[in-house]
Amino acid sequence: MTAQPGGPAILIPAAGRSTRMRGRDKLLEPVRGRPLLADRAGVASRAAASVVVALPPRPEAPARWDALEGLTVTRIAVASPAAGMAASLVAGIAALPASATGVMILPADMPDITADDLTVLLDAFDGLHILRGASDAGEPGHPVLFPAADFPALAALTGDRGARALLAADPGRVKRVPLPGRHALTDLDTPEDWAAWRVRQT
Repeated sequence: MTAQPGGPAILIPAAGRSTRMRGRDKLLEPVRGRPLLADRAGVASRAAASVVVALPPRPEAPARWDALEGLTVTRIAVASPAAGMAASLVAGIAALPASATGVMILPADMPDITADDLTVLLDAFDGLHILRGASDAGEPGHPVLFPAADFPALAALTGDRGARALLAADPGRVKRVPLPGRHALTDLDTPEDWAAWRVRQT
């Protein structure tokens, strides 16, 4: 799979502190032979020509920056990651290429989402609707793909609720896109989540 130039970009918010991991950094957990963050960035790069990863300032998380060395992504520092998810989204929107027709927000802690899943959303993108990944049963999850018309609203977000307010504000524009199984729902926030996920991989 080769990403084509133009079209929507992918934004990976990766500035969170992994506070529920009890000292471990979930984005550095090994997945398919490399840190989760590198795995997610690699998957995104296979689906889209432009991938932006929002990170804490390098002195605060050098291992995250190092994990992305050699990958075709744009790394940006979020000045105040403690301000919540919105800080990552605002910084990411500002770093998108001018040619981006939309932005797909791909959480960094969802290891089951594949490049094919991302391509399904990108292929369904019409530049008008907000596309939301869902389980095969229709339960809403991630990623979420916003048209460029929503960039100003995304750039004005505050707090830790991310883009949920935008989804709730105009539900008629939101279309669910089913992905295989629970790919769109599986996120790993705690050591217990990771242990259970690893068992399922065997």
